Amino acid sequence: QVQLVESGGGLVQAGGSLRLSCAASGRTFSSYSMGWFRQAPGKERDFVAAITWSGDSTYYAYSVKGRFTISRDNAKNTVYLQMNSLKPEDTAVYYCAATQRGYGRVDYDYWGQGTQVTVSS
Repeated sequence: QVQLVESGGGLVQAGGSLRLSCAASGRTFSSYSMGWFRQAPGKERDFVAAITWSGDSTYYAYSVKGRFTISRDNAKNTVYLQMNSLKPEDTAVYYCAATQRGYGRVDYDYWGQGTQVTVSS
């Protein structure tokens, strides 16, 4: 069982930056691949980024590639999403998730409660 808690969301102007954090409970965090997803109002939840259990591989949605960076610190049981050059269309609730089913656009077993990111124009 893994419990996930996101933080770091907020209101930022277009072109600004935010860093989201996702703190995980449990001693097996390092065995999970992690992902970030987002859901804008009235839209389905979309994949944003993923990272392998070791952190040696990452994968991004085309819409965020080059602007967002996913990373993890297994010693701190935490995964991060650094978001730069933010755009109004990045406005959404951002969720982190954990899986042992592979990496990337796969099914995830555990989800956080989400953190709101709002980008003003």
